[in-house]
Amino acid sequence: MPPEAAGTLIVALQRHGVAACVGGGWAVDALVGKQTREHSDLDIWVDAVDFEGLVAAFADQGVDRLYPWPGDRPWNFVLHDGRSRRVDLHLYETLGDGRLHYGSVNAPFMFTREDLSGTGEIAGVSVRCEQPEFALQNHTGYELREVDRHDVAVLCERFGLQPPENRTPKPR
Repeated sequence: MPPEAAGTLIVALQRHGVAACVGGGWAVDALVGKQTREHSDLDIWVDAVDFEGLVAAFADQGVDRLYPWPGDRPWNFVLHDGRSRRVDLHLYETLGDGRLHYGSVNAPFMFTREDLSGTGEIAGVSVRCEQPEFALQNHTGYELREVDRHDVAVLCERFGLQPPENRTPKPR
């Protein structure tokens, strides 16, 4: 997905009042302020209460098809425009104590708003994105592909982080 397409989708979300947070590879590139590799999709974290606005924003952009992917869950699935714009959606809920809950009741992944409070830029669009430490943590629990190793290297070099040694799985 080219940076202009990612930026257009983020602006559409902002116009619909959706406080989306960029994750995955685009979060890494947003944090460093430049595209460092090609991206096949745009990972987005969204509070489940914003789901209606998210659907409206993406429908306006033609990104309105469910794209079945192995391992899809109600809190993590892919939307697609049938051509080149694919969004890997991560829905979370805010708990009464302020923590964020992602995943199933039996295997929750808990994190905080601070984890999603990074700032960056994609194609001239200011975006909220994962904090560098959280982005690095999300590159654990699965066999890293070449793009994942690239993202880890960029995060570690740019932010002085150590590559993760513990590969504890997190829900996808």
